[in-house]
Amino acid sequence: MRIAFTKCHGSGNDFPLVDARAMQLDDAEWAGIARALADRTGPVGGDGLLLLTGGDDAHAFGMRMFNSDGSEAETCLNGLRCVARAGFAALGGTEARVKLKTSSAIVAIDADLAPGVATIRETAGPADPDVSHWPIAGATLIVDARVPNLPSERLFTAIAIPNPHLISFVDAVDDAELSAIGAVCEAAPAWLPNRANVSFVEVRGHDLFVRTFERGVGLTDSCGSAMAASTYAACLTRRIAFETPLTVFNAGGMVGAEAASDGMVTLSGNATFEWEGSAEIDMARGLAGDLVIDRWHNDEIAAWAGVIDRLTNMALFA
Repeated sequence: MRIAFTKCHGSGNDFPLVDARAMQLDDAEWAGIARALADRTGPVGGDGLLLLTGGDDAHAFGMRMFNSDGSEAETCLNGLRCVARAGFAALGGTEARVKLKTSSAIVAIDADLAPGVATIRETAGPADPDVSHWPIAGATLIVDARVPNLPSERLFTAIAIPNPHLISFVDAVDDAELSAIGAVCEAAPAWLPNRANVSFVEVRGHDLFVRTFERGVGLTDSCGSAMAASTYAACLTRRIAFETPLTVFNAGGMVGAEAASDGMVTLSGNATFEWEGSAEIDMARGLAGDLVIDRWHNDEIAAWAGVIDRLTNMALFA
């Protein structure tokens, strides 16, 4: 079948986004489409698949996110900004409550973080430090402590928002070590049956740099829920004060962030549309082909490239 979509990204976290409000496909079919479109060796590629879905009495619209391996995540905050932009374009308005898999979030159009960079503000939470909900065997609360059964001497803080995250504050990010720890969690061992995202975080003055091994994706340039969880974890461990605006940098760019003491976290960042097109999908084999690009958003691509150039020249994210 042919699927139309928009290729988009939030802070370098890139996705094909499908308006699925009128589409009647089951979870297995969407998983197959995610594997096909998000395959980095295929014609599109991405960190996962985003769906704009219908709303209900309490929500203007909804979002679903399937990882590149076909598994469904509780949320994706970088992706949520892109879905919110698509929802506002389709339905009108500038602020909305969005239905997620297991929770909801508030989104709003924000002032552009740079000229020509469409920006969305999102508030999600509350952050949940009770790891018995994941579950992690042998623990209920992990704050600057070793994770039982994890073969690492690192101290972690465990937060769900609602995706589960293990966050370690480090002097310098080591991708090889992060990938090794992430791979252990990705294997869904008996003590961590639902897996977890793993992040190494550098505190840079009043700001953060976050690098994440994302569940169902692997090492990624950016993960929105990891940036939110890391912001809350930094405040919970008194590295940064609650209700303090800061910038979170990552290999894909940056977002503004602020964590409240009640567990709610607000991010403000780009929702960049790069191009629109369609592809033929073989859902059974998880393959995409016959890509047709109908429209390029070259002005948005250039505007975001300007942001990256400035960050690079200031040596703020590397």
